Amino acid sequence: MQNAQMNAWKNWANSTPSQEDENEQAGKEAYGGVDLVNNPPHYNQAGIECIDAIEAALSPEELRGYYKGNILKYTWRERYKNGDQDLSKARWYTDRLLTIKNRHEEE
Repeated sequence: MQNAQMNAWKNWANSTPSQEDENEQAGKEAYGGVDLVNNPPHYNQAGIECIDAIEAALSPEELRGYYKGNILKYTWRERYKNGDQDLSKARWYTDRLLTIKNRHEEE
């Protein structure tokens, strides 16, 4: 990774929950109360969340790769596109990855 991306990753990894909450709140206010990180309306069609369909369609190993790819994508582009919102999305995917990892370890 280049220095800028590495610094962005370190800043995100070291951010506090209050910073994340502030970032999410700012995003919601900018988009009329819509949570574009945790519940973007464009990923919900006919009551089905896109992420739920993806999780159902992929094997556990494929799903890990999908999450890792999205973590990298959002971290990589945050400086050039959506800033803190992209870092929040990377964290969202990291949380999902940890959830399935822990679930798999319990089995």
